[in-house]
Amino acid sequence: MPITGTTAAEIAGSVRDQVASGALAPQAMLPPVRALAAELGVNRNTVALAYRRLVEAGVAETRGRGGTVIAAVPQLAREGVGVGGACVDLASGNPDPRLLPDILAAARSGQYSQPLYGTPAVDEELAAWAAADFAEDIDQPFRTLVAHGAVDATERLLNAHLARGDLVAVEDPCFLASIGTLRLNGYQSAPVPVDGAGMRPDALRAALENGARAVVCTPRAHNPTGASLTEVRAAELRAILADHPQVLVIEDDHFSAVSARPYHRITPPTTARWALVRSVSKFLGPDLRLALVAADAESATRLEARLSAGTTWVSRLLQHTAHELLVDPGVQELHEQAREAYAHRSDLLIQRLHAHGIEVPYRPDGLNVWVELDVDGRSVVGALAARGWAVRPGDLFVRDPSTRRGAIRITSSTLTASQAEAFATDLAAVVADLRPAD
Repeated sequence: MPITGTTAAEIAGSVRDQVASGALAPQAMLPPVRALAAELGVNRNTVALAYRRLVEAGVAETRGRGGTVIAAVPQLAREGVGVGGACVDLASGNPDPRLLPDILAAARSGQYSQPLYGTPAVDEELAAWAAADFAEDIDQPFRTLVAHGAVDATERLLNAHLARGDLVAVEDPCFLASIGTLRLNGYQSAPVPVDGAGMRPDALRAALENGARAVVCTPRAHNPTGASLTEVRAAELRAILADHPQVLVIEDDHFSAVSARPYHRITPPTTARWALVRSVSKFLGPDLRLALVAADAESATRLEARLSAGTTWVSRLLQHTAHELLVDPGVQELHEQAREAYAHRSDLLIQRLHAHGIEVPYRPDGLNVWVELDVDGRSVVGALAARGWAVRPGDLFVRDPSTRRGAIRITSSTLTASQAEAFATDLAAVVADLRPAD
C-alpha cells in the first residue's frame, strides 16, 4: 500500500496507519525523502517534516545516511535475567535475601484500613518519615511523594519535563534500567564517563554544553561500578550545574539505607527542577516496588499528576508496609548488618582478585564489583560459565559496547570466602588463557 498525502501531517498519518495495520513492519525502510517527495508531488521539506514527526513520535528512527526505518520495540537487557542452571549467580544484581526483612509480618502490623478511591495518594506516616529523612540532606524547600520504584520515578520525571529526542546526561557505564528508560522514551543519551569518584566533571560539562536538558546521577553505590561521589567531586559537579539552572537534575540514591558511603549532593540551590529519589528495593525488598521522592514544588506537582489517587497511585498497603519496616528498630539493625556484610564481601573479592594479579582501582560500595580486563569481556563471561560462574559482560552497560569490551560486572552480595578464592582463581586462569601468546 503506497504512502499518500500532500501535507506533513497527512504523510505521517499514512505511515502510521500502515504501521498499525501491519503493512509496514518494524525495520522496514521508508522511501528516501527526495524519492517520496517526487512520487507525491510535494516539496521534499514536507516529507522531511513528516519523517521528523514520525521519529519524534517514536514510530520511526533515523540512521543518518542509512535512511529512516520503522522503529521496533527495543530489546533491553534487565537485571536478574538469564541467570540459572548450575552456575553460581554472580550476575543478577540482587541483594542477599537473608538480609531483607519479613515483608508479610510488617504488612500485618500497625493500623491499616482499606482505602477507597479519593483517599490521599501518599500515606501520611510514610510521608512524615520521608520528609524527616530527606531534610537531613536537603537544605531547600521540597515536597515528598511516593513512586513505583526509582525507575518509575525517573521515567515519570523525565516525561514530565522533557520531549522525545531530548538529550539526557547519564553515567557511562550506566544502570541497565536507565538505559532502557532512555531508549523506550526516545531520549538521546549523553554518556558521562565515571571514575572512582563518580561522574567526571569535564565530561558532564561537555554534555551540558552540547545541550543536555537533564542529568541522571547515582551519588553512591553506582551500578555497575560501585563508585560513590566524594565530597570534592560533588562540589565540582555542583559548580558546573550551577551554570545550567534550567537543567533537570535527578539523583538516584538507591542504596541509601545500607550504603557504606555518605551522601554528597550534586544539585546546586540555583537548579529550578530537581529530584532526589530513594528506592527501598535494595534493603526492604524489590517486590515492594516503592521509592520515596523529594522534589521542587513544580516537579512534585507534575509527578503528582501522574500518580493521582484515582488511577496510578502506589498501593497504600505497600506504603503502610514500608513505613512499618522503616521505623522498626530490628529492621534498622538488619540494615547495619547488611551495610557491613556487603562491604566485607566486595572487599573479600577485591583482595582475592589482587592476590591473583587482577586489580580493582578503588573500593566499591553496593552489590557489585566492576573489573576492567585486557581481554574480551564476552569471552571471559563464556569461559567462566563453562567453569560454573555467571557474571555479566560490561558492554551491556554502555551505549557503545566497543568502549567496554574488556569489562565484567560481578555481583558480590552473597559471595562467601571460599567462593571468592575459587572465583578469583578461575578468572585469573581464564584471562591467562585468552591472552595472546607472546
